[in-house]
Amino acid sequence: MDFAYDARTEELREKLLTFMDEHVHPAEQTAHEQRAALASPWDTPAIVEELKAEARKQGLWNLFLPDAEHGAGLTNLQYAPLAEITGRSPQLAPTALNCAAPDTGNMEVLAQFGNEAQKKQWLEPLLAGEIRSAFAMTEPEVASSDATNIETHIARDDGGTSRSSGAESGGDYVINGRKWYISGAMNPLCQIFIVMGKTDPDGPDLRRQQSMILVPRDTPGVEIKRAMQVYGYEDHYHGGHAEVLFHDVRVPAGNLIGEEGGGFGIAQARLGPGRIHHCMRLIGMAERAIELMCRRAVTRTAFGKPLAQQGVVQEWIADARVAVEQLRLLVLKTAWLMDTVGNKGAHTEIQAIKIATPRTVVDILDKAVQLHGAGGVSQDFPLAELWAGARTLQLADGPDEVHQRSLARRELKRYL
Repeated sequence: MDFAYDARTEELREKLLTFMDEHVHPAEQTAHEQRAALASPWDTPAIVEELKAEARKQGLWNLFLPDAEHGAGLTNLQYAPLAEITGRSPQLAPTALNCAAPDTGNMEVLAQFGNEAQKKQWLEPLLAGEIRSAFAMTEPEVASSDATNIETHIARDDGGTSRSSGAESGGDYVINGRKWYISGAMNPLCQIFIVMGKTDPDGPDLRRQQSMILVPRDTPGVEIKRAMQVYGYEDHYHGGHAEVLFHDVRVPAGNLIGEEGGGFGIAQARLGPGRIHHCMRLIGMAERAIELMCRRAVTRTAFGKPLAQQGVVQEWIADARVAVEQLRLLVLKTAWLMDTVGNKGAHTEIQAIKIATPRTVVDILDKAVQLHGAGGVSQDFPLAELWAGARTLQLADGPDEVHQRSLARRELKRYL
């Protein structure tokens, strides 16, 4: 078994590490100061656009997309260590490389399932980093951990006349529903939603009732109700998380992605890569936490000796290192399986990393916060915000318990 990265991965790792040291990390404080001076908290600091331009110039752009026609053509195994590096600065680095959620998943959906017109209108400007997007799936009125519960209704109207439909449009779809925690929706650059709802709510197959459809943000009836907080944070860098209402929103039938009833399958195809991307970045967050713990431990003194000489601190650091090395190997194995046997063949491993990684990284970050004392919960260090992001990933893309249930069933099936 070869644990070494291939030549292309090593080349990109070196380039990306230099980019992080020379551009991203120095920009963190600048971005914070610029955001405080913006007219709207949802506007993008100028430094972010500068980082994007530099990343694109260096060829560090759209690294997440394995499709060589649209992206960098990297395998999951090649992209994994690069995503980990961006996780060290999750507020800036993924956006700088045009590798930030939810745009990554939306671009994957459009590249894989979109028609040529949809790719031209929406995928191309997303790939260029000119616009942002949102994925509208989660709803407040139902347990969205079971996607078949979704209540948003997408009704066909063959006599419709939406403002953007032509004579050959084949009618419209009318959308009604309420979504929340729609990531990216507060960003003024967000111009398109991918909305999941039911086109056949009474259909016999619960997993063929849903469809996905493209809804431009400025469509009449789309109401951005409010920004949702995450542990008190508004997550400005990712465009916030909004509650969005759809009141008789009418779009042309040509905005449907794929076929009617294909929404659940598209969602699963979207979430597989999304889950592993999150886990890759989480490992980078854990590495940042370990670095901060070590720096703190060797520079602070308590009860007559440096924190680095306190037994409990040494245990925290040692346990964190062991845990990160274990997680990295599991994530890399999962990436390799996705490349060799496909997402379906790697289903068990995808669920395993989705369970293990956020849980473990939350514990590492918690110890890092503890080691920093009051500073750990303050805005002077990134730890509190990193903790909030990691803890949220025990819910996002399916809560731990759903993945545990599915994984356990697969294990037990062999004995029944």
